[in-house]
Amino acid sequence: MIRAILAVLASLALAACSQAVERGAGAPRRIVSLDYCADQYVLKFADRKDILALSPDAEKRFSYMRAAAVGIPTVRPRTADVLALRPDLVVRSYGGGSDIAGFLDRTGIPVVQIGFPQSIAEVRAEVLRVGTELGKPAEALTVAEDMDRRLAALAARKGSHRDVLYVTPAGVTAGAGTLVHELFLAAGLENFQDRPGWNPLPLERLAYDRPDLIAAAFFESQTNHVDSWSAARHPVARAQLRQLPVVPLEGSWTSCGGWFLLDAVEAMARAGEVSR
Repeated sequence: MIRAILAVLASLALAACSQAVERGAGAPRRIVSLDYCADQYVLKFADRKDILALSPDAEKRFSYMRAAAVGIPTVRPRTADVLALRPDLVVRSYGGGSDIAGFLDRTGIPVVQIGFPQSIAEVRAEVLRVGTELGKPAEALTVAEDMDRRLAALAARKGSHRDVLYVTPAGVTAGAGTLVHELFLAAGLENFQDRPGWNPLPLERLAYDRPDLIAAAFFESQTNHVDSWSAARHPVARAQLRQLPVVPLEGSWTSCGGWFLLDAVEAMARAGEVSR
């Protein structure tokens, strides 16, 4: 059985390489995306006619470009399924696991690997790099410049200096060293969480101290809803959500590192001004 599976994979790989040669280097690429983070970049920068398939999550609510994904086929991020499509290019962030990129590369199928940016500057750089690799450097530059304009407009405002606490249904919050923290700074807000990295909600501190604003992410869907034991269900945390100003952050704004993070920054900046 194992030999038969390997034989099928090998034949598909050879067919993919053969077809790529027949199409020629200058022909439009047949692009496959392996996860919803990659979907965002493919939908933004690739021509629709060149997209063979997106990930099964492309139309989910936490996918920012979900409207553009309607009608495009999807594929499971499995090597055999991807090879069967005979793509010219595969784009991934985490889809298919850590081994798939090396395997596809050995079959002659190039892979664009999207990174995991930890700052807005790194997001901008990723937009330029991935957009260029998808053949749209001018479009990528336009998106990056739009990010610059929006950030400059935010910086021109007088910061509210309000404390904000990031809250998810899983009871997790973010401190310094995370991309969420960088978004707070760009919005002119101060992070209530004083521990770096990702941590459980500081329930003991919240019992006697409170932020000025809650940034609530993923509450609109079932994403990050772990179980009934989540710290977000604790009476102290629920009181904060009930009594304090809350800015709801769409999961699609913050689930991946892309230009759409600026939507979250602008929403928090507006909320910070209102809560003065």
